[in-house]
Amino acid sequence: MTNLPPPAEELRFLDAELRQLDVRRATLLRRRAWLVHTLQATAARQPALGPGTAPVGPPAGTGAAARRPEATAPGVQNVLLVLGGVLLTIAAIAFTLVSWGHLGIAGRALVLGALTVGALGAPVALLRRGLRSTAEAVAALGTALTVLDAYALHEVAFPGTDGAGYTATASAVLAALWAVYGVHLGLRHPLPLAVATAHLPLLLGAIAVGAGPYTLTAVSLATAAGGAAVALRAALLPVRIVAVTGALGTGAAGVLSAGWLGWSASGPGPAARAAALLLVAAALALVAGRFVPRPEISVGAAFAAGLCVVAGAGGVLRVTVPGEWTVPGCLACAIALLAAERTRLHHPLRQGLVRASAAVQGFAVLWTLPLVAGCVLGPAVRGAGAWSGTPRDFRDAVFAGLPRPPYAGTAPLVLAVVAAVLVVAGHRTARRPAVTVAAPVLGWAAALVLPVVLQLPYAAGLVAHAVVVAAALFFAVRFGRADKRPSPPSLTALLLALVTSVGLALVSLASEPATIAVLGTLTVLFAAAGLRPGPAPFAAPAALCHATALACAIGASAGRPPHHTALLVLVVPAVAALIASRTGGSRTGGSRTGGSRATVPVEVAGAAAGLLALALAAPEPPMLALVLSLCGAVAAATALRPERRAAGWAAAALFLLATWVRLAAWDVAAPEAYTLPVTGPALIVGLLRRRRDAAVSSWTAYGSGLAVTLVPSLLAAWDDQHWLRPLALGVAALAVTLAGARHRLQAPLVLGPGVLALVALHELTPYLAQVVGALPRWAPPAVAGLVLLVLGATYEQRLRDARRLREALGRLG
Repeated sequence: MTNLPPPAEELRFLDAELRQLDVRRATLLRRRAWLVHTLQATAARQPALGPGTAPVGPPAGTGAAARRPEATAPGVQNVLLVLGGVLLTIAAIAFTLVSWGHLGIAGRALVLGALTVGALGAPVALLRRGLRSTAEAVAALGTALTVLDAYALHEVAFPGTDGAGYTATASAVLAALWAVYGVHLGLRHPLPLAVATAHLPLLLGAIAVGAGPYTLTAVSLATAAGGAAVALRAALLPVRIVAVTGALGTGAAGVLSAGWLGWSASGPGPAARAAALLLVAAALALVAGRFVPRPEISVGAAFAAGLCVVAGAGGVLRVTVPGEWTVPGCLACAIALLAAERTRLHHPLRQGLVRASAAVQGFAVLWTLPLVAGCVLGPAVRGAGAWSGTPRDFRDAVFAGLPRPPYAGTAPLVLAVVAAVLVVAGHRTARRPAVTVAAPVLGWAAALVLPVVLQLPYAAGLVAHAVVVAAALFFAVRFGRADKRPSPPSLTALLLALVTSVGLALVSLASEPATIAVLGTLTVLFAAAGLRPGPAPFAAPAALCHATALACAIGASAGRPPHHTALLVLVVPAVAALIASRTGGSRTGGSRTGGSRATVPVEVAGAAAGLLALALAAPEPPMLALVLSLCGAVAAATALRPERRAAGWAAAALFLLATWVRLAAWDVAAPEAYTLPVTGPALIVGLLRRRRDAAVSSWTAYGSGLAVTLVPSLLAAWDDQHWLRPLALGVAALAVTLAGARHRLQAPLVLGPGVLALVALHELTPYLAQVVGALPRWAPPAVAGLVLLVLGATYEQRLRDARRLREALGRLG
């Protein structure tokens, strides 16, 4: 069995094959012309060589290619004929315009008539001799002379006739004469000229009789209809091209004129007449699209027809209904175009009408965009004046400081209707995923702007937007996929819920009770949605963010200073750590579940709340120390989880910062108070690490912990004029040295003796200064020279001792 393609597909295939054959035929004809020219040139040179003599010349492919003519014989012929025709036409025009007055009436008629008759009759004889190109050139001169005849006839016989009327009559007569002349002789150029000229008589005649704009528009549409008919029936390609161009030009002019008349009409009567003209244009486009062989052109014609119908209806609605109902009326007409899907129209026509309906629906949605954007972005302006007072209604709360879009009363209806159309059409379209995303967005937009349009009371508007958030979260939970990433509709609903919640929270800032109630409600809603694994990565962090804002609002409502509110905000990081501990680390089949996907967003939200608490407590150092310690406790609790061991470093840093801030608040200036809290834990950690891994170096285990205290204390002791710090530092350095010697550790044996030596040097510095001052001036150079001599004498021995000391230190831990 052979699978035959549909008729439309087979027709497209045949058209493509025919176009390829035409291209191939043109190529072969050009090749044939070149071969004929080459053979003629060869035959012309052959007698000169003599009979039986072979031509002598360069090898084939070298000189022959160089002597190949650059222009073909038909091309040269066409150039000469066209140039001759143009020159004769220019001469005829010059004679008519310049030399006309030097002849009498008889001479004028005789000369111009003789030229015209001769130019129009000569192609008959030329065609009999087979000179078609020459006949075309001479006939072109004759057609140009007929135009000059018409001009001369007006100047001589009808000088007082109206120019537009005479031109209309002359163009009609010339079009008919050229058409008959071209058909009778079989010439090519008169028919396209006749078709182009045939577009003028009706328009020029209407202008001549003083027709109004409606009549001129109707005449333009009638001319377009005639051009379309010729384009559909003509067999010659040039005729079709001219007819299509003229039909499109006059049709577009008529449609634009009718549309302008409809949308600028001052009453129902003029608008109805313009609508009738647009309906006529739509009918013409549908008829033309039905008989056009190419489907894409049929789709475009039906698309234009659908737009004409809607534009006509919109012009009538503009003057018969209130302004805000014009767009809904146009939308209703666009939806009515969808009924074409259930008719027996040609498939491309149905497709074009459906696309026109979709385009009008898109324009209707764009018309509502300013109102939707104002509802989303307007609350940000209200946020600058928190608790400034309850607005009069919800529209004032949303559009505080922003201009209000006009004619926006029907915007919710437009959005809801388009959403309903998408839902109904989504079952029959191949773009169902896009429809399942666009329809909820439009429905959300309708619900968002409805309280603003109805000018509900402030509290009722807040409740309405809270219901929108709850509905979006319910949709996300209902259509979410368990243990998988959210589906596109579910993800869209989550994002819409987040956007609405932010706007609702900002709008609620106008009133103190409303702020606390709204933030509490949003926290509960998102927390409930976060219990499901699908929405959890989005809903749980949103709940924590709203809870953070709620804590700040409660603190401000209670009249507490910001550093006290920081303690209340710290509840959020604690809750986040608890939630993360219950959801983190769970896996199913090697892939993360919804709970584990929510772990990182929850921890990020908790960390952000902790940073906010630190910022609130920063002006008060004692409270900042307490907040730092509480944040450290939360981080330490997080570090108990196996996959979050690294949080222990953050906990240690927070505890250390808390200690330092507390000491700074107590005006403690001793560096040991800041360094010892670091040294103790660092040495304990180093000890535990060396117990687990004996290969760990003493520098890695104890070096940083010892240096944190010994180095700052040494710097402080160097400028200290008292004896207590140097004594305590020396004792500590001695203890470190003895411990290093006892356990044979390199780091304590280097740091302890070094600090001890520097402390001793610091203590002996006054006495050394006195001794140096008592010695004569030649003593220090003499002592230095003696030392250098001794060192030089025992250089090799000292190097050997140094190598032994290095090796001994290397054998230590």
